[in-house]
Amino acid sequence: MTDAGPDRGPAGAQAVITAAAVLAALALFAAACGTGGTGARDEGPAHADSVGNAPAAAAPSPNPSQTYEKVDAVALVKADPAVSATVKRDLKPCAGDEYPVDVTYGDLTGGSVEDVVVNVLTCGDAVGVGAYVYRSESGAYKNVFKAEESPIYAEIDKGDLSVTKQVYEKGDPVSSPSGENVITYTWAGGHFVQEDFHHTDYGNAAGGNTTEDPSAAG
Repeated sequence: MTDAGPDRGPAGAQAVITAAAVLAALALFAAACGTGGTGARDEGPAHADSVGNAPAAAAPSPNPSQTYEKVDAVALVKADPAVSATVKRDLKPCAGDEYPVDVTYGDLTGGSVEDVVVNVLTCGDAVGVGAYVYRSESGAYKNVFKAEESPIYAEIDKGDLSVTKQVYEKGDPVSSPSGENVITYTWAGGHFVQEDFHHTDYGNAAGGNTTEDPSAAG
């Protein structure tokens, strides 16, 4: 009497063939992943390389009209007949050859050359004693704005001229004004015209907020 042994029939043979096919497919898949095939593992580094090698965006070139001619602001103010004798007399170096002037270049009047805003200050506490705007005309600079009601300071704000005047009440120290007036001018018809005005009262309490007078708005 012989043992039955393993099933060698057709069903058993088919199972062996199927298992072998599965093992072969898994081996091929593992080989493809390990040798840099086209799976997802390869897509990440390739994408990163393409980004890293992409040319950087070029910085925008400055507008050719945005050019300025540097001026000697001190000489400009001292030679200007519109500047008061007091401002000229007090315009002296604070140390060495350092004069108390702030100079800003920008387009206020639509000229081919940037306009020049000059603020003359005091040496000790940098209080503005005069603010002037010069426009280039026929190769020379012409005074088109002046304000000498100290303390005062002029700036360029989005193409407009913004002039700040500190307001003092009786007993206020120079370092602590009671408020300020801000007047905005725009260039029209060959001269500056007032466009806006607002007044701010400074809060007296420590850490207090300033309060703006809405009735003063222009």
